[in-house]
Amino acid sequence: MDGAPVDLSFKCINRLADALAEEPSCGLRPVKRNAEGKYLSRSLRLSNNSISGLNDLQMTLSHFLAQPSQLAWLDLSFNKISHIDQVLCELHELRVLYLHGNCIFILSEVDRLGALPHLHTLTLHGNDIETNKGYRNHVVSALPHLKMMDFSGVTRQERVLANVCKNTFKNTNK
Repeated sequence: MDGAPVDLSFKCINRLADALAEEPSCGLRPVKRNAEGKYLSRSLRLSNNSISGLNDLQMTLSHFLAQPSQLAWLDLSFNKISHIDQVLCELHELRVLYLHGNCIFILSEVDRLGALPHLHTLTLHGNDIETNKGYRNHVVSALPHLKMMDFSGVTRQERVLANVCKNTFKNTNK
């Protein structure tokens, strides 16, 4: 089930509904299918397209994956996504999420991803939120289970600093 990713990268997809008409690229390891023709994979690559919204994400997952609720790895890098959509928070088995190279600009939207109990790897670099003061600190604070951020390990020192800042912020807003 943890086979190669279903790869829909570089397909000129503008809307996720458009992905349904695409055939995934063949990689070095072929992705196996079940009797219904759905892919036996927990990974989906949608990078390097022009996707701006995630409205049809669940439909896209159901179309391609044999077990869409088991999605563990999602690559949405290098698209035109401007918001961290609530639909991402429904992917309860998600462990790795690539959102780098998009247009995300509201730092507080990262907090939504706290609903993902298994998320341990996240990329957000190359988005407008990266320019916010305290960007990395905020993300580490909002997502305490994170082990990797922007392809760099989260250190114990960063975690301590994030907790101190979080507690300081809570106490000044009482």
